[in-house]
Amino acid sequence: MRVTQSMLSNNMLRNISNSYERMGKYQEQLSTGKKIQKPSDDPVVAMKGMNYRTELNNIEQYKRNMNEVHNWMDNSDASLDKATKALQRLRELAVQGSNGTYEEEQRKNIASEVKQIKEHLADVANTKVNDKYIFNGTSTSEPPVELDDNGEVLSTSTNGNPVKIEVSKGVELPTNINPENVFSEKLFKDIDNFVDRLEGTGDGDYDASISDLDVHIKNVVNERADLGARMNRVELIEDRLSTQEIITTANLSDNEDAEMEKVITNLKTQESVHRAALGVGARIIQPSLMDFLR
Repeated sequence: MRVTQSMLSNNMLRNISNSYERMGKYQEQLSTGKKIQKPSDDPVVAMKGMNYRTELNNIEQYKRNMNEVHNWMDNSDASLDKATKALQRLRELAVQGSNGTYEEEQRKNIASEVKQIKEHLADVANTKVNDKYIFNGTSTSEPPVELDDNGEVLSTSTNGNPVKIEVSKGVELPTNINPENVFSEKLFKDIDNFVDRLEGTGDGDYDASISDLDVHIKNVVNERADLGARMNRVELIEDRLSTQEIITTANLSDNEDAEMEKVITNLKTQESVHRAALGVGARIIQPSLMDFLR
């Protein structure tokens, strides 16, 4: 095949252009720290990167959901603690009231304290977090316990539907408790019966009130134990999310981040090749016959 000067020049220009392109690629990798600059550079790497980023976004959302779960559970636990202390105080007053040495006026004084604790329990039941009632199931905009101006309970919540929050893929945790097990209509009715006995207008003895209060204390403890078990599970899920975030971040880095030492080596090698190409080109483009005829 006949090789002309024009063919040699064109080949030289094409090779030098390719060399510039490769050096430009390595320069961009060094500047950005990424293997690819656009999906067309490597569609497989680009697709994997999108999947890893989607997974990281999901993990971040689950962690934000966890904050809401903690908010509900921590406030519920604190409120149940207050309710337990109030019920224990009522039990102490019931034992105190059963003392035969107490006079009628002294029992009425005890009744006044019992009424105040009853309203306190209603306040605890109507605890709001972020402007939402946490002890009224899914009816978070309505108070679970309604009182009249005299402190009498008009109604209590019967909405035991769980408020679920997604904390992981396909995993939803109930964040609330069943209000019917703690702040029930029977609770306030039993307290009213206790007040009536103290004021001398009720039937039964104080042992009945003590027995009723023991049942209510046990109900609160059981609900709190169930809530505590879920709080422990939340900690386990949080630990798993943190581990997933670390692994996914590492995979994303391995997939997209350029190996700087390898890129620098490739760039230096390409520079050497480029200089050699220029040297060869200088030899190819030598003076032609026309230069001697001028």
